[in-house]
Amino acid sequence: MNPIIAILKEHNVTDEKINELFQALTDNPLMAMGIIGQLGIPPEKLQQLMALVMQNPALIKEAVLELGLDFAKVEAAKAQLQQ
Repeated sequence: MNPIIAILKEHNVTDEKINELFQALTDNPLMAMGIIGQLGIPPEKLQQLMALVMQNPALIKEAVLELGLDFAKVEAAKAQLQQ
């Protein structure tokens, strides 16, 4: 299992919320930050999660593919953020 998804499940985040989070990451990354804040993950685990993403951005792609979402949208969102 993807380590990002594993951390979310460890904190009892539902599959529905996980899908919502990664859908938001693909559609609107800023909205995803709001969703992350509502998940109730303790700050130290949230830091661990963010460090994982920063050190290995490919994990997002893996998680998106594992969840069956459209990775092309992730690439488009990333390009939008870089502008």
